[in-house]
Amino acid sequence: MAHMHTPPQPDVVSGDQYRYALTNFRIAHEKVEEQRLQLLEQENQVALLRARIALLEGTNQPHFGVSKLNGNSVDDFSIKNAASALERQINRWAADLVRAPPVPLNAIRQAALTDVFDDNPTELEPQTPNATGIQVQSLLRHAVSKTIAEGIINSLIITDSPEANIQLTRIHEHIFSRDPTVAAVWRRQTFSAAVETCSLEMSHFFLSEHMPNLTQLLGIGNDKTTPSGAVIPVLEAAYEFSRMLHSAPSSSGGMVDAFYRAFVPDVGSVMNPRQIELVKRCHKTERGEPDRVGAAVFPGLVKVTRGAGGQAPDDVHTVVRRAQVICECALNGGSQAAPNAPGGY
Repeated sequence: MAHMHTPPQPDVVSGDQYRYALTNFRIAHEKVEEQRLQLLEQENQVALLRARIALLEGTNQPHFGVSKLNGNSVDDFSIKNAASALERQINRWAADLVRAPPVPLNAIRQAALTDVFDDNPTELEPQTPNATGIQVQSLLRHAVSKTIAEGIINSLIITDSPEANIQLTRIHEHIFSRDPTVAAVWRRQTFSAAVETCSLEMSHFFLSEHMPNLTQLLGIGNDKTTPSGAVIPVLEAAYEFSRMLHSAPSSSGGMVDAFYRAFVPDVGSVMNPRQIELVKRCHKTERGEPDRVGAAVFPGLVKVTRGAGGQAPDDVHTVVRRAQVICECALNGGSQAAPNAPGGY
């Protein structure tokens, strides 16, 4: 006898259960919609904030990822190109001075070492009795690089008053430690009112502060056409480079606010390959043997950033351009130095 198959019974819930489930679904849907509207509102607020920052900076760029200055992109690539041009100008001044020295090379070397080591007598003894052209040229470049780094790039040169510039630099450091976005806007607004060029008085102030012995020995005065006085246009170009670094709008609409600092490795310090680039090859370094800095012929550049809202415990330093360095053995003409390597390595 065949068995009759009973058709499956449909699931049946009570009216109360159905209304309860429907109510919960509606509440959940309303919560999702409320969260979506909140996210839209946050996005609108962020967009308004970015527009406000751009307005304060004096730029209304549709893309905030690239900083602009006078219509030109100010990014790491542009900075490297500008730095290379300034480096060539420093080298040209030093080479011209060594080619026709106004005083003996030994005297120039001694004055350069005195300035480089800040008159520290325990570090002034040269390793070779007679100065060579490469020694003097490299030490001149080191002295100027140190002047540019400490006197111009690492300070905010806004006015012709050194005291006012020191105070403005301290104010910026204080603001940056609290909020990098505010610091970026403040820095750009402040530089919009900065002096257009580096005055002759400011150039002499930089020289008297950082190169007093060379300035006196070489008789650097107001005449920019003399071999020694040609350092004045170098400092003026360095000021233009500094303005490019510091007055660019904040990148990414305030999301990655940064400013730049320069560094010059000390003569005689151990070389750090992450921070320096050799302008002459050295067999000691290639063999993995330690060597020391003979002279830094151009400063390195780092980009200083902090976490969002300045909440990171420490500043983050990113090397944008390594310091250009000649090692001790190459500077002193030792047998370890190999031929020049164009562009370093």
